[in-house]
Amino acid sequence: MSDESAKLTFNDKTAALARRTGTIGPEVVDISALYKDTGLFTYDPGFSSTASCESKITYIDGDEGVLLHRGYPIDQLAEKGDYLETCYLLLYGELPTAREYEDFVYRVTRHTMVHEQMSRFFTGFRRDAHPMAVMVGVVGALSAFYHDSTDIADPHQRMVASLRMIAKMPTIAAMAYKYHVGQPFVYPRNELTYAENFLHMCFAVPCEPYKINPVLAKAMDRIFILHADHEQNASTSTVRLAGSSGANPFACIAAGIACLWGPAHGGANEAALNMLTEIGTKDRIPEFIARAKDKNDPFRLMGFGHRVYKNYDPRAKIMQQTCHEVLDELGIKDDPLLEVAMELEHIALHDQYFIDKKLYPNVDFYSGITLKALGFPTTMFTVLFAIARTVGWIAQWKEMIEDPHQRIGRPRQLYTGAPSRDYVAVDKR
Repeated sequence: MSDESAKLTFNDKTAALARRTGTIGPEVVDISALYKDTGLFTYDPGFSSTASCESKITYIDGDEGVLLHRGYPIDQLAEKGDYLETCYLLLYGELPTAREYEDFVYRVTRHTMVHEQMSRFFTGFRRDAHPMAVMVGVVGALSAFYHDSTDIADPHQRMVASLRMIAKMPTIAAMAYKYHVGQPFVYPRNELTYAENFLHMCFAVPCEPYKINPVLAKAMDRIFILHADHEQNASTSTVRLAGSSGANPFACIAAGIACLWGPAHGGANEAALNMLTEIGTKDRIPEFIARAKDKNDPFRLMGFGHRVYKNYDPRAKIMQQTCHEVLDELGIKDDPLLEVAMELEHIALHDQYFIDKKLYPNVDFYSGITLKALGFPTTMFTVLFAIARTVGWIAQWKEMIEDPHQRIGRPRQLYTGAPSRDYVAVDKR
């Protein structure tokens, strides 16, 4: 908190707005008493200039292309650690010791199975249901099965719920995938790592053993790390807002999944791949590049640029490396879609228009290509995002619940409807 304050005067009323300073990042002006002092609200559609909470979890500097989890750069976490280590960091605030890591992995692994009765839920959905629709329903239903971890006032129950969701989300996602493609469910295996287990549950079949490729498992783990948390984005804000009412954690995460489903949020990598499909072949790229540069054409290149990052997306560099590792491992060189993607990548990194506009390929561009190479249909892309982001949602929800200053979310509005008027009987209208 700074000793200085900003002042806002309106008519004959003046509000002294305290300045608050975080560890890093811009200062903020505390407007919590603005309405009381002046009778004014602020107007900020999309909340792009509003800090909705105080948090110690994730920091983003969009201008410099920085993403930190508890102070650690995302590239170091992705290159040197694994997803469950990042989960521990987000939940507890520090990287685990060897013993803490072993214990955490053990606890998560022993929670991967879901109640057997839940398998019947899937038969209630149409075969062609979008896997995200299934995820929203099934995750919300977890609260009907795990009553012993829904009391948000109990720290132990909060942690049990946290572990359960991190552990069970890949299982539920794999079940949604298997149901989608008409194959039998595959149970989790305790001897496998988090990423290996997910790939096994998705691609193993009862009639033959499934051999896990370590390069693909590492790529899957990195995808999870790169999407683990991203500050107060739309889905995280949804989880916090739902949680502020006292809703149980399973319901809050289901709300986050529903928000993530939006094409402007978690559906961006699916949209990027659909765009590559629309372009089709390399010879059509100049046509679409010209359309992207035309201000009067509604066409947009998906997977380029980012609302927050005005510089290079720090996750994209790692995802780019991972993408090429997967393509090399699988020997994919003559896929028309991937040829289009690689040519677009080259143009975006060298064309002055893209450089000036800072329209660099983002994490969604590379993750979409990678997930396609791994064998996932586009309908599963956002589901995988939800698996990864679960720990971020949980960490943010847990932080909010434990914040003594947290109150139920209640945004204000600028009302532009009809003024007060009297009711008129139907026969006189």
